[in-house]
Amino acid sequence: MTTDPFRSLTALPVSDEAGAPLHYYSLAEAEAHGAGPIADLPWSLKTLVEGILRHQGHPQALPEHVHAVTRRDETAAIPFFPGRVLFQDASGIPVLADMITLLERARAEGLDTSALEPALPLDLVVDHALEVDEYANPEAALRNIDLEYERHRDRYRFLRWAQDRLPGLRVVPPGLGICHQLNLEVLAPVVTATESGGRHVAALDSLVGTDSHTTMINALGVTGWGVGGIEATAAALGQAVMIRVPRVVGIELTGRLAPGVFASDLALTLAEKLRALNVVGAVVEFHGPGLEALSVPDRATVANMAPEYGATMAWFPADRRTIEYLAATGRSPERVHLAEQYLRAQGLFRTPSSPAPRFETGLSIDLASITTTLAGPSRPHDALSPSEVPTSRGESGPLDGDIAIAAITSCTNTSNPRSLVAAGLLARNAVAAGLRPPGWTKTSFTPGSRAAADLLASAGLQDHLDRLGFQVAGFGCGTCMGNSGPLSPALSESDRTKDTALAAVLSGNRNFTGRIHPAIAHAYLASPAMVVAYALAGNVRIDVTRDPIGRAEDGTDVTLADLWPSDEEIDAMLAEHEAAALGRDAHRELTTTRWQELEYPRGEHYRWDGEAGSIRRPPFTDPELTSPTLTGDLTARPLLVLGDAVTTDHISPVARVLPDSAAGRWLRERGVGDRALGTFSSRRLNHDVMIRGGFANTRLANLLVPEKQGGWTRTAPGEEPVPVHEAAEYHRRQGTPVVVVAGELYGAGSARDWAAKVTRLLGIRAVLARSFERIHRTNLVAMGVLPIQWQGPAPETFDGSEEIDLLGLADLGSTTEITVRVRRAGEIVWQGTALCRIDTPLEWEWLRAGGLFGHLLTEQTERQGAPHRDPVGAHR
Repeated sequence: MTTDPFRSLTALPVSDEAGAPLHYYSLAEAEAHGAGPIADLPWSLKTLVEGILRHQGHPQALPEHVHAVTRRDETAAIPFFPGRVLFQDASGIPVLADMITLLERARAEGLDTSALEPALPLDLVVDHALEVDEYANPEAALRNIDLEYERHRDRYRFLRWAQDRLPGLRVVPPGLGICHQLNLEVLAPVVTATESGGRHVAALDSLVGTDSHTTMINALGVTGWGVGGIEATAAALGQAVMIRVPRVVGIELTGRLAPGVFASDLALTLAEKLRALNVVGAVVEFHGPGLEALSVPDRATVANMAPEYGATMAWFPADRRTIEYLAATGRSPERVHLAEQYLRAQGLFRTPSSPAPRFETGLSIDLASITTTLAGPSRPHDALSPSEVPTSRGESGPLDGDIAIAAITSCTNTSNPRSLVAAGLLARNAVAAGLRPPGWTKTSFTPGSRAAADLLASAGLQDHLDRLGFQVAGFGCGTCMGNSGPLSPALSESDRTKDTALAAVLSGNRNFTGRIHPAIAHAYLASPAMVVAYALAGNVRIDVTRDPIGRAEDGTDVTLADLWPSDEEIDAMLAEHEAAALGRDAHRELTTTRWQELEYPRGEHYRWDGEAGSIRRPPFTDPELTSPTLTGDLTARPLLVLGDAVTTDHISPVARVLPDSAAGRWLRERGVGDRALGTFSSRRLNHDVMIRGGFANTRLANLLVPEKQGGWTRTAPGEEPVPVHEAAEYHRRQGTPVVVVAGELYGAGSARDWAAKVTRLLGIRAVLARSFERIHRTNLVAMGVLPIQWQGPAPETFDGSEEIDLLGLADLGSTTEITVRVRRAGEIVWQGTALCRIDTPLEWEWLRAGGLFGHLLTEQTERQGAPHRDPVGAHR
């Protein structure tokens, strides 16, 4: 097989950083030699073509894949070859453990394990463990990281061991920032140069990440998106990520943002518009003259929120802004020069005169039309003006409470210097007016990198934020992912437990009910400056843009207009302080002394924890979980019946393990104290804890148990509610297969592979839903669970007595359709055709093998001709 069928390998008129001559796979040459019409493709599709050209000769990259893209055949599956994999700790640690157990099983079966070692560079950033226990004091960050190391010592010892064991793994320790912000500011090269076939070849940077907000890197013109940890495992081992040729929606931007309007306002407005446009699974590509008015951090705020409207990517082309940002963030002059020359040679460097790509569908947005925007109270695509906030209603009913949490948090906004400086200037003006947040409002600041903190400190603005309680509480995700810590002691017990009493305002990217804190039903997303404004107001029952938000020391009312900084003030601060702050961060080592001094076990084999430990051997490579679950027609009962917009956080929460929960009781029975229960996020390597957390979000509404929320179901109508895992075990003992029935947008939210893992552990064979979010659908298939898209009876019509027949499963592969029959008391109440959402040939292979891990093991066994033997005893 030729490695360059389109004769596209061409000399690049620039050398690499070591002075070696470079080549590249030219899109123009490929088009000239029969690849098809590449020139008028959306630029994001051109990056996919470049990757396929560069991997011609690989068994998963064929000339017809290039033609499928140039024909824009959205039914065709094509390979995507990421150049690296990005992890955060919550999802990354389970991936590393799965890799280790995969190697152990392969070794026990007599297989050569070299093909199961990492083949790509892996970066894991520890950012999901920070909890905001301490806040509003100068020692908050130090105390919180002390608590973090204390709570997560076993997890961090495992990471230190894994870094020695797995080649190509780099761990960025806690206390340095959030993976996406560090990826933007430090990690992403944009263009790489590697040796291939005796030549040094320049190539586009690309990646997958185990967090849905990996799309933030699209702001640099880098192709990458979030995948589940299971799919990331395959990518790390060098397998292509198979996708359908994506639909590309063009978003033309014109004009510029009005004074006082920020990138977060644009991002929240777009989330609503693009969710309504239905871009689920599509690539959103931005173009038009308005790009000139958006900095890379502005673009990053927008790209970060792609998962909130369901897009695979929110892609921005590289241009002069990109090159300026690379230089400002400390990339070497040689690397910056290489990036610009490569992008220009490849025709991927946008200029004002660049012709617009041809898009099938699109939307035009005048940036000047964007106004101050929030989103809430429970969905990130429900955009609101400040005047609409007081009358907004969430899932729990009308709003009637005070702001319990006001947090400047998340890589979405703390990566944006302009937004941070605006918040700091507003704080300065508020302090000068004698304003303070009320005692019941917990205030905190958790920046996504040291550069963000350096900027505010050097500008003298952090002092003003400190006086309002926005001291730096640590560098990590914190409140954005629900690690918000305890509420203010000033709140009464009744306030803490009354669902509709409390609200949160944060500069994050998600606000699903109960995500930010179990006691807070309503949460609003806003720019950092608006977070400060609402903190001063102390409640969301007023229109902060019109009503007074406080009183000055002389008793006069103070409005937001009195405090809001001008664009000229913001620009002056940035001109003086931004470059130095970004430059200092670029030269920091991605490690800490504390991390280097952490003691950890040595040796090739890890000694897994006991039953109640945090680092137990995961079971997902064992035979019982690597065998097919669908071998013929079956009749199943509904384990749960759910409504619309069930998120991965509903399915597998990350919140603190409560003492009276099923998981909490199980741990306490094994001697774990209440203060050591931890979070589900930190317990992901204890499958017995996680199965008890399956569908156990306190806000989950199972229609089979309408009288209570949380992880409850019934084994039959009229039976007492029982925890979901107990019902699943009851059905397993009875030999009854189970399924989940749900509505629209099943699996929205985080790229949480544990939502699919716990589905498999509960014995669920299939999920029948009106529609699926992209990442969770893939994760279900990777765990051997069948996603079925149907238009059957509405979920609210089920009572739990139904039997659901799945007919035609044996024919899957030759067809994607099956017959579904719903029976109640022996009578057929619905029968029709349903679509099995297996989107690529590789996914069919996964399903037939019982999931990705079964496929990997089967593949190696067939290649090596090794005998199969049961290895379970060797692992336990």
